[in-house]
Order: sequence, then structure tokens, then C-alpha cells
Amino acid sequence: MDSVQVTVQLPRSLLAAAGIREQDLAALLREAIAVELYRASKLSLGKAAEVAGVATKWDMLRVLARHDVYVDYTADEAIADADTVQQFLKP
Repeated sequence: MDSVQVTVQLPRSLLAAAGIREQDLAALLREAIAVELYRASKLSLGKAAEVAGVATKWDMLRVLARHDVYVDYTADEAIADADTVQQFLKP
């Protein structure tokens, strides 16, 4: 992944106040950015997973659920996906 490095200065007291270890801060910020940009429809599920640093879209769905963000997935989309799967399963 081509990346950009950003430096953000935060008060050290944030770590104790939020109960965060310094070594976990980068991952926490990546996850927060991914969730908020997905919520704002700025990122696809796959791109949000990449930004958050999780392995799969399924993992990203779990991350989103922890933040009370759910995929807007209609019944018509589910039917279309099921039809696509059936096409691939045909001998």
C-alpha cells in the first residue's frame, strides 16, 4: 500500500485519560479514521478495511458494528448477490 505519514501532536495526558497505551494509538487512530470516513460514505468497505489495517471486509464489518455503523444493504442487493453466487456454483 502506498501510504502517507502524518504527524499529530496530542497531549500525553490523553493516554491516561482514555486508558490507551502509546503503542496502540496509531492503530486506534487508523480505525477511527476508517470508521468515520466509511460512515460519511467517503470510503468503500474494502478501502475502509485497508485504512483500518484489518485483513478482510468481514473484519471491517465487525469493526463497524463495534462503532454502531452498519452496512446499507438492501433486500434487492442481497437477492442479486445470491443470484451471482448461484451462477458461480453451477457445474
